[in-house]
Amino acid sequence: MTLSLHAACAPQLLQNLKALSGFITKAQDNATARGFDVNVLLQGRLAPDMHPFIRQVQMTADHAKFTLARLGGVDAPSFPDTETTVEQLQERIAKTIAFVESVPAANVDGAVDREIAFKAGPMELKFKGGEYLTRWALPNFYFHFTTAYAILRANGVPLGKLDFLGAR
Repeated sequence: MTLSLHAACAPQLLQNLKALSGFITKAQDNATARGFDVNVLLQGRLAPDMHPFIRQVQMTADHAKFTLARLGGVDAPSFPDTETTVEQLQERIAKTIAFVESVPAANVDGAVDREIAFKAGPMELKFKGGEYLTRWALPNFYFHFTTAYAILRANGVPLGKLDFLGAR
């Protein structure tokens, strides 16, 4: 059996984006139960020099959309980084899920050996499609996804491994 490039990324990205939405719901419920403003959690950080939770969610969504856009040879939607509320973060995740679902599997599967070139900050990066997925896209997605989880967990939101893994 051969594993396609689309099968190696789209289902995992979707599962984890849905789990991320669940993290936010649990954070809001936990803040309400503990009697404080959920915005405290949205600004939470693991370390002073790291981005806050809101930015981790934005970057998780960005890595998911850019992964499918670059591999699928389509333009990624533009989402300005203006979210400040739970509702806005949930909307961004929902828009990202809709985009990931819209990219045809055949487009992604045809990208294994296609050159993917893009800028990341000051760096000009070039990869073959399969290498892009395994060496850049998925590691970056999971870094920000895991950091978002860790920020909430460190602040007392009762998340566990099954929350992280998401619905199967």
